[in-house]
Order: sequence, then C-alpha cells, then structure tokens
Amino acid sequence: MSTTTLTDLLAEADSAGHDHAATEKNSGLLHIHNHATGSIVWFPTWQKFRETADWSAAVDGLTKNLTSGTAPVEEAASGLLAEELDQLLKRAAASGDAALFVQENLTPHLTRTWAIADAVSKATGQELPSGNTTPPLFADYPYDVYAQDGGVFATTLWNDIIDARRNRALEEEAARKALKPVSRKALKNAARKAARR
Repeated sequence: MSTTTLTDLLAEADSAGHDHAATEKNSGLLHIHNHATGSIVWFPTWQKFRETADWSAAVDGLTKNLTSGTAPVEEAASGLLAEELDQLLKRAAASGDAALFVQENLTPHLTRTWAIADAVSKATGQELPSGNTTPPLFADYPYDVYAQDGGVFATTLWNDIIDARRNRALEEEAARKALKPVSRKALKNAARKAARR
C-alpha cells in the first residue's frame, strides 16, 4: 500500500514551475490551464490515483457503503454517481466564481468517480476497470471517465461546470431584466401598438 497522498502529488506539481509537460511526464498528473484566469488545475490520471493512499482509503470506504444497502452494488453505485454529479453541477451553478469552484472541486470529483467504479469491482469480485472498456456502471453516465487517462473526463466536466455557472448567470440576468420597472413611455407605446392591431 502506498503512503503517497494525492495532496502531496498535487503540491509538488504546483511548486514545480512552468515546465508543465515535464511535470506531467515525471509525476503522472495531468493539468488544465485556464488561460482566461491564468490558473492551472492539476489532477491525477486514473492510474496514478490508484497508486496513492487516498485511493485505498476511498475504495475501502465506498465498498463498505455500497455493500451495506439492499440494492445491488452496481445499481447503488450508478445512483450515487448520478446524485453526486447533479449536486456538483448545482453547486457550480450557485458558486460566485466558477474558476475557483473548478480548482476546488474538479480533482475530488474525478477521483471519487474512479473510486466508486473501483469499489464496485472490488465488491463484485471483478478486475479493476482498465480503461479499455467502459464498465456497465457508466452506461448512463455522460462522461467517458477513462479516455486519455481521464483527461477527456476532466476537460468535459470542467466545461460543464463553467457552463452551469454561465447558464445560471444568464438566467439571473433574464430574471432581473424581467423585473425591471417599465417606464410610462414604454407603457404608452405598448398600448398604442396594441390598439393598432
């Protein structure tokens, strides 16, 4: 069992400097660079996550939770995945700063999702997902969680988090405009147009 933690790996990547390609190659981490804000979010590949102490603890805890209920393990896990994704996107929509929300929540959500899949495999006595095939657990999940070592999952989830915040901001703006008081002149013009019809 590894004693390396995900926190240690991410801290090393943050302090490694500007050669992100070398850091990726040496650490087993990937990154997304937000050019608008200059921020970088580091996250592990699903393989690298399995090498950490965090993985062992997460999978053991999830295996116990998934096997303690009355529902079949895969069904319970599928429901858990859908619920957690829904909650993540709702929290993202309500956040004040989407970029900060991504930095704080992207990696935990990626690793939790991979841990749930690995816990299902452990609980059902199957081999861990290898990335070559998509486990049935993800049949209705909107992301390809293993493609490009998890990079596709991270990128599409990042975009969905940003879009959730943007869509909420647009809804708030539309609601604000709908509540805007109408001037007397606008009311008179609307009455004239209605009378002409």
